[in-house]
Amino acid sequence: MDLLNTLVEKGLRRETPTREEALAVLATSDDELLDVVAAAGKVRRQWFGRRVKLNYLVNLKSGLCPEDCSYCSQRLGSKADILKYTWLKPDEASQAAAAGIAGGAKRVCLVASGRGPTDRDVERVGRTIEAIKEQNEGVEVCACLGLLSDGQAERLKSAGADAYNHNLNTSEGTYGEITTTHTYADRVDTVQKAHAAGLSACSGLIAGMGETDEDLVDVVFALRELDSDSVPVNFLIPFEGTPLAKEWNLSPQRCLRILAMVRFVCPDVEVRIAGGREVHLRSMQPLALNIANSIFLGDYLTSEGQAGQADLDMIADAGFEVEGAGTTTLPAHRADALAAAGGGCGSHASAGGCGSEAAAGCGSDADATAGGGCGPCGGHAQAPAEASVPASEARTDLVAVRRRGAGTDLAPNA
Repeated sequence: MDLLNTLVEKGLRRETPTREEALAVLATSDDELLDVVAAAGKVRRQWFGRRVKLNYLVNLKSGLCPEDCSYCSQRLGSKADILKYTWLKPDEASQAAAAGIAGGAKRVCLVASGRGPTDRDVERVGRTIEAIKEQNEGVEVCACLGLLSDGQAERLKSAGADAYNHNLNTSEGTYGEITTTHTYADRVDTVQKAHAAGLSACSGLIAGMGETDEDLVDVVFALRELDSDSVPVNFLIPFEGTPLAKEWNLSPQRCLRILAMVRFVCPDVEVRIAGGREVHLRSMQPLALNIANSIFLGDYLTSEGQAGQADLDMIADAGFEVEGAGTTTLPAHRADALAAAGGGCGSHASAGGCGSEAAAGCGSDADATAGGGCGPCGGHAQAPAEASVPASEARTDLVAVRRRGAGTDLAPNA
């Protein structure tokens, strides 16, 4: 296909595709799907080889969130039967993180429900970061605490944080249909605060809320403009007890097309398959590794994921390798730019977006059930008919509430 050849050439040169080209990827047929995956794979291998970065989530504070994100199991008024607990102590969080690191995780993502942290919360998370790094040399730590106030990103950076996750989730035009207690602009502001503090920016999206193709393209282009080093792609986990519990709009094929579109628009950044991959990609998860270069290991925030050993087996069986702690994830031009800005694990161009030349210048939380200001959400416009999954095919058997790991007395699934 001329379209795919063009997109590969642009991806290898870090050039931005047009919106029409991005939309055309989402409109490809199932007969063309393997060609789409192969084309996106060429771009992925150019910048990341056959490496897969493993990330591990630690839910520092679960449930009881005052925000009203419609997708979220931790939202205000949620009836989802999830774990609810207040802040883990630094040693408890460090112990939880160690399980993921032992399983091969290179980055630990510290997530807390809520609108955003108080200064006291930032100090608490700072002590947790220090505890994790004292016990695990070389590990990356990403914080995901919601909306940041002035100076908080700098304090997290000083405490040893490498990255900050705050997802845009959906297009600006449809954001208000999902969340009313904060705005799209609030989220953009927090990503920019993290960027300015020298933290590696992690910001992504969530698909499956009923958004249109145009919404998906809008948010991915916005992520490119923000120059996120890492773009987690979440797929809605329709939790019972939330307003979007009946939204089953994704097929494995559509998930692959969405991932490919993200890769073409953001060719040289860490594209992470995040929450919902087990629910929606199912047996096609290994195929998705040809597009994305990063996944979460084991469980998510309030839902259970695939067993950690199954993740490792999947990576090996698909012919990929786990990225080692001593390997720089991002291509040199991005890593060098971040280092020059005072960061440590990614890169920021100055203005040109995630695929631009470094001189000219898309985290993360991985669950479609994260809390408050840090959790992903999506648009709620009517989805195209071809993208919907009949209610009879909804795989509710794949949605399981997390009952182990952080905040419990049971061993984590890592």
